[in-house]
Amino acid sequence: VLQSSSSLKASYEDWLLTYGLSISPFHMRWQTALFNRQFYNWGRWKPKFLYLWFSIGMVFGIVAMFGSVILLGKTLMQTLTQMLTEAPRAQNDRMLQVVVGVLSSGFVFVPLGFLLCFVLLSCPHQQVPGVNLPVSQLTYFFSAILISGVIHEVGHGVAAIREQVRFNGFGIFIFIVYPGAFVDLFTTHLQLISPVQQLRIFCAGVWHNFVLGVASFMVLFLLPAILFPFYYTGVGALVTEVAEDSPANGPRGLFVGDLVTNLQDCPVYNVEDWNSCLGGISEKSQVGYCVSAATLQQLSFPTRVYRRLDGTVECCSNNSLTDICFSYSSKLDSHLHACLPARKVIEASKVCRTNMDCQKDFVPSFCVTPSLENQTRLIRVKHPPHIDMLYVGHPMHLQYTVSLSSFVPRQNFLSIDLPVVIETFCKYLISLSGALAVINAVPCFALDGQWILNSFLEATLSSLIVEKQNRELVGFLILLAGSALLAANVALGLWMVTAR
Repeated sequence: VLQSSSSLKASYEDWLLTYGLSISPFHMRWQTALFNRQFYNWGRWKPKFLYLWFSIGMVFGIVAMFGSVILLGKTLMQTLTQMLTEAPRAQNDRMLQVVVGVLSSGFVFVPLGFLLCFVLLSCPHQQVPGVNLPVSQLTYFFSAILISGVIHEVGHGVAAIREQVRFNGFGIFIFIVYPGAFVDLFTTHLQLISPVQQLRIFCAGVWHNFVLGVASFMVLFLLPAILFPFYYTGVGALVTEVAEDSPANGPRGLFVGDLVTNLQDCPVYNVEDWNSCLGGISEKSQVGYCVSAATLQQLSFPTRVYRRLDGTVECCSNNSLTDICFSYSSKLDSHLHACLPARKVIEASKVCRTNMDCQKDFVPSFCVTPSLENQTRLIRVKHPPHIDMLYVGHPMHLQYTVSLSSFVPRQNFLSIDLPVVIETFCKYLISLSGALAVINAVPCFALDGQWILNSFLEATLSSLIVEKQNRELVGFLILLAGSALLAANVALGLWMVTAR
């Protein structure tokens, strides 16, 4: 609108130029020379160390270029195989983890950003960032994208200064809603330096993303030691949030600050134990509870037995909120059912699989098992000193609606959320910075891989293929194949996600 106004156009463009701003549909960019001195200081710091640092980065970038092609090829074959052979299953059984990132263009000094969805791996029970990413996670997501992009471009900028390429400025852009960064280098200087020097510059971005991912992983791995003076671990899973619609929400449910120590007979020492216990409970059949014959006779009452649509048996009134139908067997009959008050049966009972597990005290006892619908489980959650929570439902619903932490504050004034914030942010940095490194290394048009490939061919094939046009043709064909491979992965990955 401002540009279409004859009276405001000139002043508007002057204002944009003064502040280094550039605005176009879906894209806004800010470039500045304020950080040039800092970049030059970094680029001239310990020249021998930086030479070694970026030489290692060059080797990594070349290896990553070939490795990314292998990874893309393997991922494409797995996706095609899965599409052709995998039988339809419930969505919770297998989900594709998709990482959405903003990538700078291959020409590191051109502020061209675009949104790319890339299937990194297939993993059960994963949330899909960009598809079902919770609003509460958006801050981590966009912050990790921005930091990964900044570190990527800082690598390019410092390497360029180290190789005596003029540095014009640094900037940040927003493409639609996704942030990124760029550096502006003098094109003529880049063209005059040797192919090996160019490789150090072009590989520096993916190298710095890899280092950022490794550093984030080390922080995540050493977090218990780092936070040891303030938090202790290995005593249970601390509840940090219970979703409002969670089945664990209620007067006898879980509350923020509760420490979960057991799920059934599965001990819980940290969040990983919580997840693995719930996974084991969902995969195995429902456990039973030892109840003496006298108690069983005292608590049970006459009921009408009928079968549900899935073949399981129900013997309690549909209006009952405290009673559950239990099945058990005796010497005379292997298909007995009784409607029993769940808490009285379970609270003081031992977990069992068969009647033999209940015969140790020479008291006639039966192993009574909740008769529930398929995939539904009765789970006893211990969170002392509170009364046990009894949960009836799919284990995954409990897993997805309760947030926990392995870190327990040593003092009451310490935040229970701080370790979770650090953990979550490190995981996003590992994922997104790793994705940026992998994808940018692909020999594809408009990615760093394009310029890495061109410089690599110039450095290795100049003696074998004398004509520059022939080398460029070889590079063009490889880039065409790499672009097609990446596009196929993106297309099939998005199709798999949307189809589910």
